[in-house]
Amino acid sequence: MTMEKILVIDDDESIRLTLTNYLKRLGYSVLSAEDGKIGFDIIQNQQPDLIISDIKMPNLTGLELLKKVKEIDPLTKIILITAHDDVQTTIDAMQNGAYDYLEKPLDIERLKVTITRALESKNLSERIDSLIEDQAGEFQPEKRIIGKSRLMREVYKTIGQVSSNRVTVLLQGKSGTGKELVAKSIHYSGVTKSEPFIAVNCTAITESLLESELFGHEKGAFTGADRTKKGKFELAGNGTIFLDEISEMSQHLQVKLLRVLQEKEFERVGGEAVILMKARIITATNRNIEQLVKEMKFREDLFYRLNVVKIELPPLRQRKDDIPLLVNFLLQKINRELHKNVLKVSDEVMSILKQHDWTGNVRELENTLMQAVVLTNGDVLLKEHILLKNQLSDSSSFPIDITLAEVEKKHITSVLEHNKWNKPKTAEILGISLPTLYSKIESYKLTKPE
Repeated sequence: MTMEKILVIDDDESIRLTLTNYLKRLGYSVLSAEDGKIGFDIIQNQQPDLIISDIKMPNLTGLELLKKVKEIDPLTKIILITAHDDVQTTIDAMQNGAYDYLEKPLDIERLKVTITRALESKNLSERIDSLIEDQAGEFQPEKRIIGKSRLMREVYKTIGQVSSNRVTVLLQGKSGTGKELVAKSIHYSGVTKSEPFIAVNCTAITESLLESELFGHEKGAFTGADRTKKGKFELAGNGTIFLDEISEMSQHLQVKLLRVLQEKEFERVGGEAVILMKARIITATNRNIEQLVKEMKFREDLFYRLNVVKIELPPLRQRKDDIPLLVNFLLQKINRELHKNVLKVSDEVMSILKQHDWTGNVRELENTLMQAVVLTNGDVLLKEHILLKNQLSDSSSFPIDITLAEVEKKHITSVLEHNKWNKPKTAEILGISLPTLYSKIESYKLTKPE
């Protein structure tokens, strides 16, 4: 196994030698440099796995080095050290992508832990870029998390921290931000990767059926229970159970879930035998669950049990730097699904995509691109292939007294005009057959402008 390579940069020779010897004793391969400029040359040639750098140095400061390295490889982990307790410097360091910031004299044990976590985080980031799905049959390549923005790197860092244990995690984010993908990433990148991953949408099942789905039931427990059935908690074993839209769970089931979290046990519906709960629980919601607690719509004690570690998933509008990466990935995915060969989007289209608000997040972006790929016969997506919500008529802007027929007429007209009266394209976008479109054009007496 190749030793991980750490570069130590410090103009103080005694500190440099002390760190070098200590890290070698820990089993790392160690490089060293007396200033930032020499260190940067080594980084370019040797590509160390981790950099430990002083901040105040001649030729190139630690902060300057940090910025230059991050431009080359955002995945590189850098721990900055200084003898000066400067709050602003700390903020600057973290904002520019430092993994951590330590003060001199160094706490050796803290340094050791920080190094271990930094290397684990780097390894995880690299795995997430190709995203672990080769280790899990059901986690396919088309279901990857894509993004290298600062906000997504923070998400990856937290995934790395929680995947090595079985701590309860709460995922919070708008629809389409990839909550289930993050849940799978936590599961498949850590201690649970060889165990089952079971997802349950709390809004997709009625309350009575959800109780049976989660906890199982005994034969005869209710009408139609003609056999004993294991619930999701039981089937998950030592793996992960992912409860999506947890905020919609009824008060009755909230009480039962609270007991599971507190006692690590449950009974099947209609049963008396106590079953141990071994699975890790990950929950998700697209609502402000703290506000629901204040409104007494969600149990406060359950919230604190679920909110051991919270991961906030940023909406796409807050990480628009990731859009080119997402577009490239999604086009490949869509090409496979539709047997097309669209290679890229035009510069004009990319500009349009970056300016859009994306209220539906990545899911909306994927749908927009899929629609565009369907509409084109070439290998480049152009402006005329892109239909966004704000490009079409918004029915919410219509007067309150307008009829449904008038709304439909206006919408059909808008889509026809957008597509230069290409009727097959218009029918495809509207989700209706071509004969139906012709019928509506005739019914509404729509005519193409001269």
